[in-house]
Amino acid sequence: MSAQDTAPPSEREQQVLDRIERARRRRAKVKEERITLAHGSGGKASQTLIEAIFLESFRNPLLEPLEDAAELTVSGARLALTTDSFVVSPLFFPGGNIGDLAVNGTVNDLAVSGARPLYLTAGFILEEGFPVADLTAIVDSMRTAADAAGVSIVTGDTKVVQRGKADGCYINTAGVGVLEHPGRLGIATVRPGDAILVSGPIGEHGVTVMLARGELDIEADLVSDTAPVHDLVAGLLGTVPGVRAMRDATRGGVATILNEVARAAEVAVVVDEQTIPVGTEVRGASELLGIDPLYVACEGRIVVFVDGASADEALAALRRHPLGEHAAIIGRVKADPPGLVLLNTVFGGTRICDLLVGDPLPRIC
Repeated sequence: MSAQDTAPPSEREQQVLDRIERARRRRAKVKEERITLAHGSGGKASQTLIEAIFLESFRNPLLEPLEDAAELTVSGARLALTTDSFVVSPLFFPGGNIGDLAVNGTVNDLAVSGARPLYLTAGFILEEGFPVADLTAIVDSMRTAADAAGVSIVTGDTKVVQRGKADGCYINTAGVGVLEHPGRLGIATVRPGDAILVSGPIGEHGVTVMLARGELDIEADLVSDTAPVHDLVAGLLGTVPGVRAMRDATRGGVATILNEVARAAEVAVVVDEQTIPVGTEVRGASELLGIDPLYVACEGRIVVFVDGASADEALAALRRHPLGEHAAIIGRVKADPPGLVLLNTVFGGTRICDLLVGDPLPRIC
């Protein structure tokens, strides 16, 4: 497929892209003198760090959209390229481990960009003294996850650091996929009237990992939702017109994605709390911990923005797949007030759902 198979941005899309670029050129500043855990949470501190340090230094047209994957054109072929790092603690948790999490997370970043995942890299940073049996289990789970997603791990790297200089095992990945969908996806395409969907119950990964640490006297029958969403996305894109943008709700959860879209596209996002799918165990654990499931990470759920006229069709397409059988329409995009996410609560009121500064659940992906 050549680059010409994708239409150029519409006038509105180009205006949004120009606004995003101008906003990000207004230089952000990291106020802290040292990096804190909040800078890796996916919230306000993370965004400031990315824009003030990394984007400012590496700025180029491919990076500036800050989507989950960069779109490249190489010899006429449209490709998606993404990278990710995984530092979850504990390394093994109900429903998965850092290995399949790394594969699924990378595959999902490609999938929500509209790409068919093809190849991954895998870099390991291992701590002196790390059990070989644990490494073998992690690598075996990566192979199984890669086979299930139809991708190959084609190159990698290994480093070993002194005891106490890491936390057992960190994994860094990169992923390459081919963009076969002719439509243009991304935040710049979102507009008033669009519907917002989630593909299933939220917060299961984050709460599972937190409880797996054994620091809290809470019992719950929970497993991580880590899974590859490429087939789910392919079914959606293959049958539903008007898909604007997709994101996988990892760090910072669904609320962070909604805020990113509202601010970048200068639209209002209005969500109905009672329509958001949250499992009983996640809801109960969240209430005990004093956290909001909207901010808790998932690893097998996507947020979809679609033309409002196609909302029911999109919902049906998601529900046809096992990973989307509990999908729901959770809100709409409106013109005003631009840049805000509003939550219509179950009590009949409305509150602003803002970005968190930090993260109540550190190191969950």
